[in-house]
Amino acid sequence: MSAIYANGPEELLSISQLAEISGYDFINGIFEGTYPAPPIARVLNYWLVEVEKGKVVFEGAPEFDAMNPIGTIHGGWFGTLLDSCMACAVQTMLPKGQGYTTLEYKVNIIRPLQPDGRLYRAIGEVDHVGRRTGIAHGSLIGVEDQKIYATGSTTCYIFDLK
Repeated sequence: MSAIYANGPEELLSISQLAEISGYDFINGIFEGTYPAPPIARVLNYWLVEVEKGKVVFEGAPEFDAMNPIGTIHGGWFGTLLDSCMACAVQTMLPKGQGYTTLEYKVNIIRPLQPDGRLYRAIGEVDHVGRRTGIAHGSLIGVEDQKIYATGSTTCYIFDLK
């Protein structure tokens, strides 16, 4: 997967551009290739596979560069995929002119991963979106074996972009 950049080879949309797009339209635009994909997705080898209001799904395959020194995939890989799917699920519920940032998130790693080419699916679903906070949960599941490898929860802070 390669990113499509809106403002040049290494630029993302500006805050003023984001303020003119609903959260759902923005995330769906990334999925469709209209808006730039996040650079972290390229670095950690994951991509969007499903977008609907209140739910976002990424898939990815951890690579050697995501390993920790004890020979398994670093917890940051789990955390990044879960943070991405959960927070983007919250974003799909935001109207034009609002943005978010992750206030906190928690990850429970259930099984270790290896850089063996297997695909994993990170599914984020909204529990609640209010005026100032959004709450979501997520799971990281093996595509082949359907086992749960990690779970997570997040609280996002919602703010006006303008």
